Formats: sequence, structure tokens, C-alpha cells
Amino acid sequence: MKHTLPHRRPLYRRVKDHILAQIRSGTLAPGSLVPSENQLVTKFGVSRMTANRALRELTHDGYLDRVPGVGTFVNEVPHQSSLIELRNIADEISSRGHRHQCKIVELRKLKSSRRLAARFEARPGTVLYRITAVHLENGVPVQLERRHINSLAAPLFLQQNFAKLTPTAYLLSVAPVDELEHHVRAVLPDRQAQRLLRISAREPCLELHRRSWSGGDVVTEVTLTYPAGRYELRSRYRTSPSGRIASVSSID
Repeated sequence: MKHTLPHRRPLYRRVKDHILAQIRSGTLAPGSLVPSENQLVTKFGVSRMTANRALRELTHDGYLDRVPGVGTFVNEVPHQSSLIELRNIADEISSRGHRHQCKIVELRKLKSSRRLAARFEARPGTVLYRITAVHLENGVPVQLERRHINSLAAPLFLQQNFAKLTPTAYLLSVAPVDELEHHVRAVLPDRQAQRLLRISAREPCLELHRRSWSGGDVVTEVTLTYPAGRYELRSRYRTSPSGRIASVSSID
């Protein structure tokens, strides 16, 4: 398995990931002026070509808007090509003025099976972390999270207080995402989901499977189960005249 540690990433990726982390944390809000190429050269000690590549790729990805002669700004709506963008459920719930709570069911280290290792593009026996958690909105379970994590990408994962910081928020802070894979299907809940989500065996659920990469490595694989009667996955896209996706404007 290729292990790409932050300090060994290409210089343009370090600049790009730094800006992307500031956008995701809100430090650089929509409409904010992004540091110029010259400022990035000074801050990171990189060449102008390296700084230009970082800004150019973020612009191509839809995060930035470069205005010739004026500057580079954070876009109001980041462009996405994925069916469903990665969002922190705690932020979604808080944005509705509701109370988020996370209950940890399982948190441990394990050695990957052959099947699981293949999902992480790793060798069998590779050390992974596993977390099972339930997310509640105003005391009502709305999401069951069952996740495996690359221990090299997030070595301090087991030491985090997930009652205060969701796994998604923590992983984004240590391994900014550059690629996502999503699969969604309708399912009936298994026994664990029935118990933790407080639903019957006949209640339909939406199940979202997601893998994310950072620096070429698989960082995490997660299955998120939502009771269909309590939560919905919804997307609204900007499209070209031919119907191709230009950006994601909202996803709940």
C-alpha cells in the first residue's frame, strides 16, 4: 500500500489542502479573498508555478473563482461532480436549530480481512480502526454510522472525543478529501440497525456507502443508515444545457 504522509505530499498538494481546509472550516468564507500567488510563495516557500497550480486546480474543482486583475475568491457554492457531497451531520442538524448528539457503540482497532483490505487497497492484516455510532436529532436517532479508518491516515483517531467532534469532522481536519465514491440503496434494517435506530424490522432505510481518498490513499469506508421516515437524501444541481452537472447547490 502506498502511504502518503502530509509532509511527503507534493508541494502543490500541501498548498491546495491548506486552502481547502480553511474553506471547509469556514476560515475562508464564501466571497473571501484568497491569498495571492505571491503570498502563497512567501508563506510556503514554494515556486510561483507551484502556487499557481494549487489555485488553478481549486478553481477547476469549483472551490475558487479567479477574477483577472482583481484576485481569487472563494465560490459561494463549491462545484461537485459526486451524486452526494460529504457533509458533517452535526452541522446539518445545527443549521436547522436542532440539537445533535452522538452515541458511541464501538470504537476499536482491528486487523483487516482480505475483503476489507481490498477495499482499502491494502494487504490483509493491515491495521484499521472501527467505529459504530448513532447520531440523534433532538434525541431521535436519525443516522447509524459504521465506519473503518486507515490507521496511517488518522493515527490519533481512537483518542478523539466523538461526543464533541464527529468522525467526519475529525477526518476532514487531518486528511482533506480529494476523491469520493458513493453508492445508495434501499434496505430493510438488520438487527443492529433496528436496535440502535429504534425501528421495526419492516421499516425501510436508505443506506449510503462511501469511500474517500486523500493523497491517493483510501482514508475511510463508511456505511450510513437512515430511517426513511425520518431522514431524506436530497440533491439539487446546476446543469449545463445538455444536462451535465455543473455544481451542487444543496444536499440534505
